[in-house]
Amino acid sequence: MNITVIGRGNVGGGLARLWAGADHQVTGLGRDGGDASNADVVVVAVPGHSIAEALSKVTGLDGQVTIDATNLYTARDDAFPSLAHQVKSIIGGPTAKSFSTVFASAYDRIAEQRVTPSNLYAAEPGAKAGTEQLIRDAGYAPLFIGDLTPGARLLEDSSGLTRALAGQIGPFFYRYAAPGQL
Repeated sequence: MNITVIGRGNVGGGLARLWAGADHQVTGLGRDGGDASNADVVVVAVPGHSIAEALSKVTGLDGQVTIDATNLYTARDDAFPSLAHQVKSIIGGPTAKSFSTVFASAYDRIAEQRVTPSNLYAAEPGAKAGTEQLIRDAGYAPLFIGDLTPGARLLEDSSGLTRALAGQIGPFFYRYAAPGQL
């Protein structure tokens, strides 16, 4: 798969390394922007407050399948129900929200886990299969919570809980499973 990751920080750079290790063709774009027209999937991994600015510097985005991996650390733009909806309003293609409830600082420890960690995601039908594949290729077990509406907002709003837990135990993995599946 050809993946363009917008954002070279901990999340974007870390995911790019994981996917390159799984034999995907990965292009990382930073502050200077670039061209995403050859991508099968575009991953937006920038701070939530800089979505519009970051995407304004990238060409070839129109209608691309997109995974929003942004997080909200400042006031929300109430013009959109979620950051993923803001991303979708700019790119226009099928959109998913994923990788916002897992810790980039723990990416290098995924393979050490006794049980494959979960990664919650929400997606529109056209983004679901690609998102699941990239979650698996990053080393996680995908766990679908529903469509982008209301799923993306649920994931974004859970970041406070995630940060509170991390404040107590540090970066962590999680696994959701039905009884008897672990």
